[in-house]
Amino acid sequence: MSLFQWREVAMTGNTVVAPDERLSWPQTGAMGVQHVIAMFGATVLAPILMGFNPNVAILMSGLGTLLFYLLTGGRVPSYLGSSFAFIGVVIAATGYGGQGPNANLPVALGGIIVCGLVYFGIGLLVQAIGTGWIERFMPPVVTGAVVAVIGLNLASVPIKNMAAGNFDSWMQAMTFLCVGLVAVFARGMLQRLLILAGLLLASVVYAVLANGLGMGKPLDLSGVAAAAWVGMPAFTGPRFDTGAMLLIAPVAIILVAENLGHLKAVTAMTGRNLDPLIGRAFMGDGLATMVSGSAGGTGVTTYAENIGVMAATRIYSTAVFVVAAVIALVLGFSPKFGALIQAIPLPVMGGVSIVVFGLIAVAGAKIWVDNRVDFSDNRNLIVAAITLILGTGDFTLRFGQFALGGIGTATFGALLLWAMLGRGANARSH
Repeated sequence: MSLFQWREVAMTGNTVVAPDERLSWPQTGAMGVQHVIAMFGATVLAPILMGFNPNVAILMSGLGTLLFYLLTGGRVPSYLGSSFAFIGVVIAATGYGGQGPNANLPVALGGIIVCGLVYFGIGLLVQAIGTGWIERFMPPVVTGAVVAVIGLNLASVPIKNMAAGNFDSWMQAMTFLCVGLVAVFARGMLQRLLILAGLLLASVVYAVLANGLGMGKPLDLSGVAAAAWVGMPAFTGPRFDTGAMLLIAPVAIILVAENLGHLKAVTAMTGRNLDPLIGRAFMGDGLATMVSGSAGGTGVTTYAENIGVMAATRIYSTAVFVVAAVIALVLGFSPKFGALIQAIPLPVMGGVSIVVFGLIAVAGAKIWVDNRVDFSDNRNLIVAAITLILGTGDFTLRFGQFALGGIGTATFGALLLWAMLGRGANARSH
C-alpha cells in the first residue's frame, strides 16, 4: 500500500475493513469523529493534571499520530494520545500543585524530549535485533508492577490537592459515582466514553448544587463565551534540567511495554503480523513525543481506547486515524475549546482523576492476570511486593542535588531486582 491510498470497500453487516482499506469518505469521516471522542477524555485530562495547555496537547496528539502513520508506512492503525505514564514524574520534577498552569513547564518538557529520544533509540535497537531482549528484561511481573505503581503513586494528588473543602470532597465522590454508573449501566458507545460521560454528568450536578443552591464555588463559563473560535495555542519551549531529565527519561521503559502490548493486540485483531514494524512503531512514538515536548505538549503513546473502538467496529483502516488526527489539529487551534476544558470544576476533575489513577493501577494487575504470573514463585512475589511499596510510599533516593522519587525507584528497582534475583536463582540451580 502507498501512503494516503486505500482500497474502498462497501459497508455491510459483517464487513471487516483492513488497514489498507477504507469505507466511503463520509463513513470514514464519521469513524474518525468516533475515534476523536474515544481518545478525547484521556488526552485532555492528562495535560490538565500536569498543568499543561490542553489545546497544545490535542494539537500534538494529532501531529504525533500523523508522524506515527508516516514512520510505520501507514500499516499500523493506532492513535497517539497523552500518556498518563508521565504524570507522576512530571509532578515530582516540577513541584506542580494540581491547579492552573504549571510554572515549571519548560523543565518538564526537556525531560519529555529526552524520554522520547531514549524511546526512539530503543526503537532503532528493536529494528536491528528484535524484541526478545525486552521480554527477557521486562517480563509481565515487572511491567505489571511498574504500571500499577504509576496509578498508586498518584493517589494522593486528587485526594490531597484537588478538594478545598467538604463540598469539594463530596463532589469528588459524586463524580466517581457518576463514572461508575455510566461504566456499569450504559451501553454501546456511551459506555466506551465512560470518563467523558461521567465528567459531563458530574459537571451538571455541580452546577445545580453550586450555581443553583450556592453550596460551592459557582461554575464559571464566562471564559468560554469570551474566547475566540480560532487562534494560536500557547506554545512553550523546553529547558533541559539534569535532575528532571534523569527523572522523566525512564518513562520510556513504560512506553515500550505499553506500546508492545498494544501492537500485539492489533496483530491479533487484524490477523496481520506487525512484529517487523515494532521497531518503527517505537521510533514513531518516540519522535512524536520529542516533537510534542518541543512545543509544550505531553509525551504521547498509542491508545487502548482507540484499540477498543477497532475491536468493537472491526474497522482497522488507517485512513480513519488520519481523519482523526486532522480533526485533533483543528481542535488544537480553537481557544474556545481550550476555555471549555479549563472551565471544568476542580473537584470534578479530582473525582475523574481518582477513577483514572485507579484504572491505571488495576491495569497493572490485569497484566499479571492475563499473563498468569505465578506468585507462588518467590522471585515474582518479592519483585512485585517491593516495587508496589516503593512506588506507593514514594520511596526517594538522593544523589547529591538529584532526587529519584517513587516511580523512578520502583521502575529501576523492579528491573534490578528481577535481574539480581534471577542470577541468584540460576546460581542455586546449578
